[in-house]
Amino acid sequence: MIIRELRQFAEIRYQARAYLTYLFTRNLHNRMPEPLLESVLLQLDKIAHEVGALDALYVLDPKGEQVIDNISNEAKFRVGKGSNRSSKAYYYRAVREKRCVLTDPYPSSLTNDLCVTAGFPLYDESGVLLYVICIDVSLDNIIKICQSTKLDRFFVNFSKVVYSLFALGLLMVAGVVFVHGIENFFLHGANPMNINTEDMFKSTILLTLSLAIFDLVKTIFEEEVLGHSKKMNNGVHNTMVKFLGSIVIALAIEALMLVFKFAARDETANIIYAVYLVGAVTILLVGLAAYMHLTSSKKIKVCRPD
Repeated sequence: MIIRELRQFAEIRYQARAYLTYLFTRNLHNRMPEPLLESVLLQLDKIAHEVGALDALYVLDPKGEQVIDNISNEAKFRVGKGSNRSSKAYYYRAVREKRCVLTDPYPSSLTNDLCVTAGFPLYDESGVLLYVICIDVSLDNIIKICQSTKLDRFFVNFSKVVYSLFALGLLMVAGVVFVHGIENFFLHGANPMNINTEDMFKSTILLTLSLAIFDLVKTIFEEEVLGHSKKMNNGVHNTMVKFLGSIVIALAIEALMLVFKFAARDETANIIYAVYLVGAVTILLVGLAAYMHLTSSKKIKVCRPD
């Protein structure tokens, strides 16, 4: 899924740039005494054979014009000579920053799939720009390259299966609780003449608990299986807030039910237990407020290396 892949790329972006920088510098020096095009192409052929997951390798002149056809394992991709790429980020950023740069994912003109491009500027001994070497890699392949081992990928997939099973089990629990809540309502509340306040509270608690479990299922499936991250504008997990809020509401209703029960039975001495429960609800509310404050992205300044 595209959203999951974009999120994965955001997490491994700097490792990806470090790997591609290493790939360039191991085969090409940033400053070469005689960077003849023939010697550059020889090194690019070595890179293409070493890393078969690349879509294309090509060379731009100082004005951003492509001076060779793409070097690629796919014959249909061996085109592009004469194309002007001076408006592309991988060209002007590499020229401006004078180092290897990596673009954000964008639709490839070769494959129509999402890809990223690394640009590496090449200078002579006097510091005059001669070429910008570019590598196109599909988004899928750059993620695979930066994942450590096959065992890691297996564990990620295994974790998704396990989380899916837990989500399914919790969904069944939520369904059972929901059915009992509805059943309790119709058994005791369908006839307005037979309404029992205690039974209504029980139905409300069961339905609220079912909603909280369902929110938990959504959180597990969306974040652990699909790789989504649902957050509010300030960076707080929206689903987690809803889940904790449902728990607080359920406990508050239970405390209110205890007050009515003890008052109806003239057990005023036991009302203290309802007060304890209200105190617990207050602590949960304070904890929820602290969670929202501490996880808010507006309160945290993150400095990232370029």
